[in-house]
Amino acid sequence: MADQPNPKTFDSGFVPGRHIIDTYGNGGFRFAGMSHRGSILLLPSGVRAWEVTEPRAIDRTALRPVQAESEGIELLLVGTGLDIAAIDPALRGWLKDFGVGLDVMQTGAAARTYNILVAENRKVAAALIAVA
Repeated sequence: MADQPNPKTFDSGFVPGRHIIDTYGNGGFRFAGMSHRGSILLLPSGVRAWEVTEPRAIDRTALRPVQAESEGIELLLVGTGLDIAAIDPALRGWLKDFGVGLDVMQTGAAARTYNILVAENRKVAAALIAVA
């Protein structure tokens, strides 16, 4: 992430609108001309800071913002860090009850897939755990 000029920081913890991920790594992400250290949620309403730092912390509470915007989401991509981690099947069922599919992968793959699906104007959201 050190290869670009000083981006603005993501101080408020939220930026409205759909944005692609410009870069990821070094514990954070760059998007919308800003940088953020830590995990993020990319939702139809915008990008928000996400307190999750490990896959086992992904639960209903962590995904309440996804539930709140479920009408605009058909697929949630979950990036679980450097390794793919299992997600509780009950959580998958809970999301399905709101009409949201779930795909779990490494954070890098999830960020790239999210960018492609946003470019195709698909109803996608992403929950991305930051990687070093």
